[in-house]
Amino acid sequence: MAVATVASRYAKSLLDLAQEQGLTETMYKDMQLFKNTVDQSRPLMLMLKNPIVRAEKKSAVIKAAFANRVNPMTMAFFEIIGKKNREGIMDAIAEQFISQYDQLKGVGRATVITTVPLTAAQRDTFKAMVTKATGSNSVELEEKIDSKLIGGYVLRLGDRQVDGSIRSQLNDIRLKFLN
Repeated sequence: MAVATVASRYAKSLLDLAQEQGLTETMYKDMQLFKNTVDQSRPLMLMLKNPIVRAEKKSAVIKAAFANRVNPMTMAFFEIIGKKNREGIMDAIAEQFISQYDQLKGVGRATVITTVPLTAAQRDTFKAMVTKATGSNSVELEEKIDSKLIGGYVLRLGDRQVDGSIRSQLNDIRLKFLN
């Protein structure tokens, strides 16, 4: 079974439990904290994915890192994941949880990559584009700067990408000349 499928099922179960217990917002914040921590700590990510490291050691590290920072229900979920030897997909579970939560709340997430910081008007334009494409109630826009683009933008929305960069347009022109 694919990692995404398994992670999606665990995330769905956790989201259902969170709704049942009235802890949806708390669990969402806990999953964001976990995902951000793992994303920023490569050694932690590698340790969780390493099959040689014993489950007890992984559990102890997770407990030390998160026990005082997350809800006891979230911590219990982490322990269940550890008992099932699924620590290697915990980041995917957190990602799936956040995605399913966003769907539940009608939040659209997108990433905009530009060469310079966005102005308020540009930010509003991109949010309107995402709202139109997803039908979301609200939009959270992550802004990144990449000087290699030369100009223009790249908008990533889930598994879709709109490439309006000068670099992309120059590549298109180059390919036309080659043909």
